[in-house]
Amino acid sequence: MASGNFEDDQEGTVSINEYIESLDAEELEVDLVLGGDEGDECTYPKGYMKRQAIFSCITCNPEGNAGVCTACCLSCHEGHELLELWTKRNFRCDCGNSKFGALACKLLPGKDIENSENSYNHNFKGLYCSCDQPYPDPNVEEQVEMIQCCICEDWFHEEHLGLKTSDSVSSQIPRDEEGEPIYEDFICQNCSPLCSFLTLYPEKLWVASPVDPTGSANACSDTTELNKDPSASEPNQPENGTEAKESDLGKCTAKVDGSEPIPAADCAIGTRLTSCTEFEKKPLFLTKNWRNMLCKCDKCVEMYSERKVSYLLDAEDTIGEYEKKAKEKRTEKLEKQEGEALDLLNNLDHVAKVEILHGIKDFKEEFCGLLENAGPSKVITSADIDQMFSNLKNKRRKTE
Repeated sequence: MASGNFEDDQEGTVSINEYIESLDAEELEVDLVLGGDEGDECTYPKGYMKRQAIFSCITCNPEGNAGVCTACCLSCHEGHELLELWTKRNFRCDCGNSKFGALACKLLPGKDIENSENSYNHNFKGLYCSCDQPYPDPNVEEQVEMIQCCICEDWFHEEHLGLKTSDSVSSQIPRDEEGEPIYEDFICQNCSPLCSFLTLYPEKLWVASPVDPTGSANACSDTTELNKDPSASEPNQPENGTEAKESDLGKCTAKVDGSEPIPAADCAIGTRLTSCTEFEKKPLFLTKNWRNMLCKCDKCVEMYSERKVSYLLDAEDTIGEYEKKAKEKRTEKLEKQEGEALDLLNNLDHVAKVEILHGIKDFKEEFCGLLENAGPSKVITSADIDQMFSNLKNKRRKTE
């Protein structure tokens, strides 16, 4: 089958199966981005949602300090210049509030003047990374892959991550031999001081650096040294004047594999946070399921709250969980559609039901015949499709 309008040229042709698979893939990609949101209702009544798809309307808000949900994007901003921001956490739809002037939300007018807990960055202006460039970048022929910080949710080019090259290891994103990323989450160098407490955890929390030609590999060197001597980088010693022991760190990080909850006992991380005050800005790459390894003792939970990163303990905050729920919603939607089609058929009278079943049978036979005649190499043209429907019309006339 030819790509586009069934043209006869041999270039850009695809098979029926490939075409159907591409459509399914595109629909799945949309569902994953939108989280399965059908865009029927404004999400404003749901408050600050843990994660949802957000769009920025440059036509209404060129300053880039407002975002709208999927439904408002479709209903209130049709024909406007819109930016797809993928997802944002703890966000509430701004459509129709004071940031949109006289434009009222068509789906839910009368919203609060402002959503004070919303967070905005230059992504809402269509700019990304520390280089403050748009994506796609009109000044670049080939777009470079970008990765997202799980804290500020900005996107970064690899060359602007602040990775440092050492004598033995090249400065790269951790990848396997096939070039696939081997980390679960990335924290940019600007956000890493906020999460400096993570360096107090064992090395299993971290992804090793790329392997050099000699076959050796380094984990985060600062983290490695800190774990060898927990008090090495502390500017302030404990009040009793004794050095913090490695066993004290174990009180907080025991059972870090997530198999059992960590008891809310004395926490070395909570009492030694002063060791993170002079933390060097650097990108951090975290291993799979790293969130399950985080201590949940009372002191650490309080510390997460003070630093406004409590969402790190919430499994629903992750993109993986967001996409998992989107796939579940997609499956439910497809099953519902199949059920509705079956119910419609069952509610028809006998004559109408027979006519529809015969029509489906005739279409299937004609379509299969078209594929058999075309074979694996012949391109199906618009004339072939027209002939198929003409045959179906003639067959229907004979039965009337």
